[in-house]
Amino acid sequence: MLGKPSVFLIGPMGSGKTAVGRHLARALGLPFHDSDAEIERRTGVDIPFIFEKEGEAGFRQREREAIDALTALPRIVLATGGGAVLLPENRRHLAERGCVVYLETSVAQQAHRVRHGRNRPLLAEGDAAARLGQLMDARAPLYGEIADITVPTDGRRVASVAEHVLRELAAARPPP
Repeated sequence: MLGKPSVFLIGPMGSGKTAVGRHLARALGLPFHDSDAEIERRTGVDIPFIFEKEGEAGFRQREREAIDALTALPRIVLATGGGAVLLPENRRHLAERGCVVYLETSVAQQAHRVRHGRNRPLLAEGDAAARLGQLMDARAPLYGEIADITVPTDGRRVASVAEHVLRELAAARPPP
């Protein structure tokens, strides 16, 4: 795994980070963590409530603390939130502490996958597809900046994406 014992999944909302992460964790025999779930566990409230009370800035601070703590754990699979790459310290922790896998997804595929989601504060108002496009324009370069491996997910099932990631991890393993 590029000499790094943990695998960190990044990518936009709807790319399948949590589902693929669970599959990878089982296959690799590693514990699975989700940064959004960790924030909810720590606060006792859901993400939309945090956004409502503290705004995006408050949420990003909580996310920074969760990413720092989770990436410090040994040998895990971590699914991050779509905006985790926005803060430089998150990008640094992700890049330095694990093998970063970017689950690449088109805006059209994202819109299809998140159309029924109620837990997406950044899509609460306005045209979701337009907002997803804006988010992708801002975040895609950041995903690419720290990715060790990039795996496309459009039109693919979770198991297929996870198997692709596993093949890439095996191929990237340094020789003994």
